[in-house]
Amino acid sequence: MKPGRLLAFLLLVAAGPLHAATDPSFLFTAKASDFGRYFPSYLANGYFSTMTSPRGTEPAPAYMVAFMDYKPGDISRPAMIPGWSEIDYNPGGGWLNRTRLDAGIFQDYAQTLDMHGATLTTRYRFAYANKASDVEVTSFVSQAAPHLAATRIAITPQFDGPVQLSFPLRLWSEHQPRFPIASMGGEEMIAAVIASGQNLDNKPVPTPDRAPVWYPGYTRVLSSGGDAKALTLHLQGRAQHGLAMAEAAAIGLPEGLQPDAVRLEQTPTKLSLEITATLHKGRRYVFTKYLALSREGWGDDQDVLALATGARGTGFERLLADHQAAWHALWRSDIVVDGDPAVQKAVHSDLYYLLSNSTVGTAWPMGACALTPNYAGHAFWDSDSWVFPALLLLHPERARPIVMFRARTTGPARARARQYGVEGTMYPWEADPQTGVDVTPHFAYEVYREVHVNADIAIAQWQYYLATGDRAWLKTHAWPVLEGIATFWTSRVTYDKAHDRYEIHHVTSPDEAYNDVPNDSFTNAAARKALQIAVKAAGLVGAKADPRWSEIAAKMYIPFDEAEQRHLDFDKSVPHDKITWMGSSLVWLMYPNLDLPMSHEVRRNDFDFQLQELKRHGDDPNEMMMVMMAVGAAELGDAKAAGAWVERNLVGFLKPPFNVRTETVANNAGYILATSAGFVQSLVYGLTGLRIDDKGLSEAYAPVLPPGWNALTLKGVHFRGERYDITVRRGADGKAQLERKAVP
Repeated sequence: MKPGRLLAFLLLVAAGPLHAATDPSFLFTAKASDFGRYFPSYLANGYFSTMTSPRGTEPAPAYMVAFMDYKPGDISRPAMIPGWSEIDYNPGGGWLNRTRLDAGIFQDYAQTLDMHGATLTTRYRFAYANKASDVEVTSFVSQAAPHLAATRIAITPQFDGPVQLSFPLRLWSEHQPRFPIASMGGEEMIAAVIASGQNLDNKPVPTPDRAPVWYPGYTRVLSSGGDAKALTLHLQGRAQHGLAMAEAAAIGLPEGLQPDAVRLEQTPTKLSLEITATLHKGRRYVFTKYLALSREGWGDDQDVLALATGARGTGFERLLADHQAAWHALWRSDIVVDGDPAVQKAVHSDLYYLLSNSTVGTAWPMGACALTPNYAGHAFWDSDSWVFPALLLLHPERARPIVMFRARTTGPARARARQYGVEGTMYPWEADPQTGVDVTPHFAYEVYREVHVNADIAIAQWQYYLATGDRAWLKTHAWPVLEGIATFWTSRVTYDKAHDRYEIHHVTSPDEAYNDVPNDSFTNAAARKALQIAVKAAGLVGAKADPRWSEIAAKMYIPFDEAEQRHLDFDKSVPHDKITWMGSSLVWLMYPNLDLPMSHEVRRNDFDFQLQELKRHGDDPNEMMMVMMAVGAAELGDAKAAGAWVERNLVGFLKPPFNVRTETVANNAGYILATSAGFVQSLVYGLTGLRIDDKGLSEAYAPVLPPGWNALTLKGVHFRGERYDITVRRGADGKAQLERKAVP
C-alpha cells in the first residue's frame, strides 16, 4: 500500500466507520419550510470557502484566506474569487437555478450540513414543466487536500430525453456602489448609503445586515480558457491592487455516458462547459465538478489545472473519504455535553465554524467574520482574545497561526507607534490579515483609542507559551511582540504624582460608546498584565526587563468604588449613563484570559452591577459580553445562573437552519467567530473553572454543572505535550467535581 493511501486508511480506522450513523448533534437539516428564512452557512477548510445555497447548485460567493482587494480610497476587503460550486440543470422546461424556490417544485426537499464530516448534501425532486428529476447534490471543501474541493450532482430523471447541464466558474462583477470608506466620516457614510437607495437598519433574517458597508472586493480575471474535449476550465486572476490567484475545474461524467455535445462558453460573467446529453428514465447519472485553486503566497508553484485533473483521476469517493477522515480526526478533540441536547448541538456548530476557518502552519489570523466579507475580513482583538483561547486547549496547532500573525507583523506595528508618537509597537484596532497594516475605516477612526488590543495580544502570546512550554518559540517569536507592547505601555501611561499611581487616559472602552475616557478598568487591568508578562518572559529568554515595567504594573490604577465595594468601568468623572449594547464592561474583568484577582464579595458586586446595567442601559446586547455572564456566574459558583446564561445564548443569536451565530439578535451581519468562540469559552473555562496560568492548567475556580446536566467533558485537551479528557460530573455528595484522565 502506498504511504498516502496507508495514512488515509489509518485515519479512517482512527475516526471510525466512514458511513456509520452520525451523531445527530452534528446534523443540521433545512426543510422547505426554511426557504423564507434560509441564512447561508459555508463550507471551508481555513484556506478557501463557498457559501451554501438552498438548491445546493446556485452561484455562491467564495473567498480565500487573506486574499484582499486594495482599491485606492476604500478599505482593504476580501476579494470574492470566481464562484466554483455552481452547477445548473435544464431537463427541458427551465433551468434549475432560475426556477422559483417553491415547495411544490422542489418536492421532498432536505438539505443537511453534516458538521462531523463538513459535507453538504441536498436532496429533492425537481418537478417543473411536466418533467420531474430526482436530484442529489453533495459538496465539500477538502480538509485533507487544502487546494481541492468538489461538487457532485446525481440526477435520476423520470423521463427519457435530452437535457442540458452547465458547469461554470462564475466571474463576478465589481460591487457597486463602492464608497471611499478610507476617508468618509460617519455621517457622510450614512448619507452616501441612503443616496444609493440602501440603509443601515437591521434587516430581518435571512438578509444579512450592513451589506452596503461590508461588500466584497473584486478579483479581476486576467486570462481564462478551457478544453471541451478534456472537460477542463482554468483561469488566472488578481485581487484589485492585490495578489494573484489561479483556479481550475475538471468535470467528471457518468460512467458510460457519451454527451451529445460539449461546448466551451466564455462571457464577461462566466467561463463554462455546457453539456447536452440524452438521459433515460429511472437511471442515476452522476456528474462531478472538481475544483483546484491557489494564490500568491499559498501554493505559488501549484499547477491548478493539473491538481483538478488529478482530483478527477482520484475520484469523488476517495477524495470525500479522505476529507471526512481528516474531519473525524479533528473531532477527536471535542466538547461533550451529557444532559442538554440543545447546548450540545450549539457547541458542535460553534466548533465547526472555528475549525472551518483555521489553518495549520501559517501566520494568518482569522477574520472577525470568517471567510466572508463582513467586517471587511480584518483582524480585530477577536482573533487574540476570543478565537485563540477557544482553540488553544483543543487544537493548539490551529491557535498558533493567530499568535504567529502578530509576530509576523511587528514591523507595521512599530511604524504605527511612531505615527502616534509612542514607543514600541502599537497594533491597530483593525489589521489587514495579509500585511498587518492599519485598515480601520475612517468612519470608525476614533477606535484608534481602543488600545486594549495591545494588551490582549500580549496575553495571547503568553497563554500560548504557558500551554505549550515552547521556550524556543517564546524567545524567537513572542519576545519581540511582548517587549514591543510593554514598551508601548511604558510610553502610553501617565504618572499621577499626587496619588503615586499610573493612569491611562484617552481610551475607548470595550463598551465602545464610551470613547475618549480616562482609566478604563479593562484596559488598565489588561495593560498591567501585559507588563507583568513581559517581566516574566524577559527572565525566561535571557533578556533584561525594563525596571519601569514592574513599577508601572505595581502602581497601575484600576478604578474602584470603596463604598459599593465594586470596580468602576472607568473614572467616576465620566457619567455612566449611555444606552449601549453591553450596559457595562465589568463582567469582562472576569474574562478567563484576564481573570483580574478580586474577592468573592467584589466579584459578586461587579456581576450584580453588570446585570443591573444590562437591564437598564443595554440594548440588543453583544453576545461577546453575554457569554461572559455565564463565565462570571460560574466563577461565583452559581451553577443554576451559569446554566441559565448558557441557555440564554442559544436564543436569537443562532440563525436557522445552520446555527450561524450573529453578533447580536437583531444585527445579522453574521458569521461572527468571536461569538462562537465565546460560547465555547463559557464551557471550556467557565463551567470547568480551569485557567491557564504560571502553575499550569489550574483549577482556579470550583467547577459547576448546570441543573439537569449529567456531565461535561473536554475530550482530547492538549497541554504541554500531554493529552487529557477532562470531565465535570457530580460526586456522591451531589457537588460538581473535575476529573482528568490521560489519553494517548
